[in-house]
Amino acid sequence: MPPPADILKVAIEWPGAFPKLMEIDQKKPLSAIIKEVCEGWNLPNPETYALQNADSTNFYITEKNRNNIKNGSILRLTTSAAQMAQQLHERIQSSSMDMKLDALKDLANSSRDITFAQEFINLDGISLLTQMVESGTERYQKLQKIMKPCFGDLLSFTLTAFVELMDHGIVSWDTFSVAFIKKIASYVCKSAMDTAVLQRSLAILESMVLNSQDLYQKVAQEITIGQLIPHLQGTDQDIQTYTIAVINALFLKAPEEKRQEMAHILAQKQLRSIILTNVIRSNKPINDEMAHQLYVLQVLTFNLLEDRMMTKMDPQDQAQRDIIFELRRIAFDVECDSNNSGSIEKRKSMYTRDYKKLGFINHVNPAVDFTQIPPGMLALDNMLYFARHHQDAYIRIVLENSSREDKHECPFGRSSIELTKMLCEILRVGELPSENCHDFHPMFFTHDRSFEEFFCICIQLLNKTWKEMRATSEDFNKVMQVVKEQITRALTIKPNSLDQFKGRLQNLSYTEILKLRQSERMNQEDFQSRPILELREKIQPEIMELIKQQRLNRLCEGTCFRKISSRRRQDKFWYCRLSPNHKVLHYGDLEESPQGEVPHDSLQDKLPVADIKAVVTGKDCPHMKEKGALKQNKEVLELAFSVLYESDEYLNFIAPDKHETFCQFGPDGIAFIALVHLGRPTPCRRFVVCPSSDHCCTVCGQMG
Repeated sequence: MPPPADILKVAIEWPGAFPKLMEIDQKKPLSAIIKEVCEGWNLPNPETYALQNADSTNFYITEKNRNNIKNGSILRLTTSAAQMAQQLHERIQSSSMDMKLDALKDLANSSRDITFAQEFINLDGISLLTQMVESGTERYQKLQKIMKPCFGDLLSFTLTAFVELMDHGIVSWDTFSVAFIKKIASYVCKSAMDTAVLQRSLAILESMVLNSQDLYQKVAQEITIGQLIPHLQGTDQDIQTYTIAVINALFLKAPEEKRQEMAHILAQKQLRSIILTNVIRSNKPINDEMAHQLYVLQVLTFNLLEDRMMTKMDPQDQAQRDIIFELRRIAFDVECDSNNSGSIEKRKSMYTRDYKKLGFINHVNPAVDFTQIPPGMLALDNMLYFARHHQDAYIRIVLENSSREDKHECPFGRSSIELTKMLCEILRVGELPSENCHDFHPMFFTHDRSFEEFFCICIQLLNKTWKEMRATSEDFNKVMQVVKEQITRALTIKPNSLDQFKGRLQNLSYTEILKLRQSERMNQEDFQSRPILELREKIQPEIMELIKQQRLNRLCEGTCFRKISSRRRQDKFWYCRLSPNHKVLHYGDLEESPQGEVPHDSLQDKLPVADIKAVVTGKDCPHMKEKGALKQNKEVLELAFSVLYESDEYLNFIAPDKHETFCQFGPDGIAFIALVHLGRPTPCRRFVVCPSSDHCCTVCGQMG
């Protein structure tokens, strides 16, 4: 007869003794089990002891997580979290350097456990650590010259413990003093500083800026871009990553009126060329976190264009009208006519003729063309940049099209406006960066005016494609669709330079696009033909059952998720999968991203599917309602979902991407299983992509 489910066989270790094999009853209070274990080793005061997982985490067993214990688990009897916190609180104040160093090292390791962290914070431990940092532990500073390695380790472990404790979100960032900020900033500004201390100091500054507008102001007063630049010129990619992260945080939280000023400072300090030389073109491969920070910097830089993109032209503004006059002057090599150079009607007629040749929609007053937002004044800025910096190409395009008599002329003005709007859409100008994206383009770091140069290449492409298609004004939208496809296909290879991007576009002629479309079309069946529709109707029940099994199997395999927090570079992971009998969700933390499937027995936590009350997505998720620097952007909202159970409990997810993980371990998969077990009807959500060739709803059996 099998043993009851509540009885588990485990091994329990105690230093200096042989491990004991015991049966523990999960119905008993944890304190009673600990008392029984202590009695077995004749240990007094069982209330001062606790059980830990005897693995790399060493996390405490509590009433809340005890259900994670599995048959065959190895546990360790150890000092209780409260007792350990008290001991470390006293030891880190020791006058002995060796004892203090050991205590801070233990504190840095133990602070990863939220059970210990809560106890240490209850002892006002955060304040103690900040006081140690603020004072600079003057004694240590005196000893620094003769004990430099010891000083670096002391400070490193102190800051590591602080960062780990703050990462649990128990204490608000707004509670820290100016003295503490100044001390952390001083570690960043020093030319020679221990690498570990520098890393943690940069991480603290980034978290301060992202989590508190008040702290942003204080940090911005202490740190300048010039002080951060030297850290990018080294060879340590982690330090470079943390440095760019701080720059991004300052950029992101800066008031709108200061962002342009900050961008000007970044340009003066040659940040772009320094990143290009020391990061992008270095011998080291760029890791995911660095790629993410470069992507964020790219997005924030392009978002500086949003103001011009959303600014309408004022047809009565003479300075703005002068830009249009400049376009006319460069194209036709004419000077603005004075009041005495002919009648008003003659000059109006001349202007109208030239504006028509320039390809504006409104020939009489082309300023009206720039009242559409987006792209607003940004389109006019691009046109003027093209005319001034690529004058030969500009004149050639305008004159070539203005001299055509066969209705195949490409309207430069209209094309430039629509192209600018398209490029803003492709680069998502005005949108906040996503927390999960690594999609940076090296070529945008090769030029100080990369967006304008990008436009100049693409407007020449548009003119070339127009000729290849022998288009007329009626084909304008078709041409724009082809050009967009050419640009997006060229961007997918991540060109290292603008010249490489231009070369890729040369190979993507209109003829080549037609060939690619034809090839892709040949790989797809015509699902709308009548025989196919009849066949689909016939085999649909069998296919839908197969798809359901595929989704269940994928849920059983599980997915690794990255833990997203204010301190993003921790690279913490957790894994979630469905049990083979489809009744339990197993989940737990991982030290690193797994290379394959994680066995459900190694996952510490579990959730019965029958206990699931609801599955919510997007802005309805608990973690999307929290205040955070990057939480509320559209892409993250699309990737967020939560599994709700009991009264106030929930599991929060951020999918790696909306195309892959939502089909592998998406909310509808969980909802389907939960509601089948509960015997309730399941709502159809058609936006979920199934692991089949079609979009469908697994539950209702309809193709979507």
